[in-house]
Amino acid sequence: MAEVVMLGVCVCQAHCRMDLFGIKFAPFNTPLDRRLQTLAACAWFVTLGFGPTLCILFMAYVVLLTRYSFMAILYIMWIWYDRDISNKGGRRSDWARRWIWWEYFRDYFPLRLEKTVDLDPTNTYMLCVFPHGVLSTGAFTSFATEANKFSKLFPGLRPYLVTLSGHFIIPFIRELSLALGGCPSSVEGMSYVLSRPGNAVALVVGGASESLECRPGTYRIILKRRKGFVKLALMHGTPLVPVFSFGETDLYDQVHNPEGSWLRWAQEFCRRITGIAPVVPLGRGLFQYSFGIVPRRCPVTTVVGTPIAVEKVPEPTEQQISELHQKFTEELKALFETKKHMYLTNPETTHLMID
Repeated sequence: MAEVVMLGVCVCQAHCRMDLFGIKFAPFNTPLDRRLQTLAACAWFVTLGFGPTLCILFMAYVVLLTRYSFMAILYIMWIWYDRDISNKGGRRSDWARRWIWWEYFRDYFPLRLEKTVDLDPTNTYMLCVFPHGVLSTGAFTSFATEANKFSKLFPGLRPYLVTLSGHFIIPFIRELSLALGGCPSSVEGMSYVLSRPGNAVALVVGGASESLECRPGTYRIILKRRKGFVKLALMHGTPLVPVFSFGETDLYDQVHNPEGSWLRWAQEFCRRITGIAPVVPLGRGLFQYSFGIVPRRCPVTTVVGTPIAVEKVPEPTEQQISELHQKFTEELKALFETKKHMYLTNPETTHLMID
């Protein structure tokens, strides 16, 4: 393949990709659809990663420095008045869940949802998703939007993706969270959803702590010390469904943060205070592949496993919780081992590590 080298620029004529001082730029002739997909992926990261902070700063600016402060104050008063709606099923919008924007986002990677068995819409379910990854891409697309056709795969079932309770008091972010069918990570909020047939709580069990373990090609999850979801399932008699997003950890690398490092200490400190682990992601840019905050184009397949029947126990004992937790762990391992050969590049050397 012929190459033309000029001023440190190498242009590959076959693919029109340009390398400048070691930075790999996207081809000039990239189709518009792929450009829109990349833009959707970037906007998604900015919204989830920086959206809460930006919305708070914007509201402070409007209240303190503009003539529209009265309108902003009225909105804040509305948020306070409406604050408990998230604990009562929220205010989901099928229109928002079906935005075409989510389809561009889905096709960027691409993202897929696979079911292994049918789920009875007259029951409730707790979809227990692993791994968290940096921003739970597979879980978000599969359960907070209709991009992966959840309603067609599981007709009659309504998914509610669990997120931080604080998101439901942040201006604008709360409206998006409610519209997409978000559920606060509170016992009250999840219990309300699980008390009504046809609902499914989608919980990323490992939480923010697990995101700090995210590395390409590795699957280290936090489960051993997570038993609250098992207790809640027993209290409601809700079947537990293991769900695994294969490829989730490949979307980003992150700055080296081993246990005991100052960066890891700062991340854990922030997580304890805010519930958010400030991962320093290493992805790609809008127009180049070498660095940036845009996730990498790697396929992610979210597999919904077989439900584990749970007997209703209003006041479960520690032994009952531990026994069900052990059974769930074994089912999750089995799902991973069964499906990894279909979706992972090196299945023989890739193992599920459980902390």
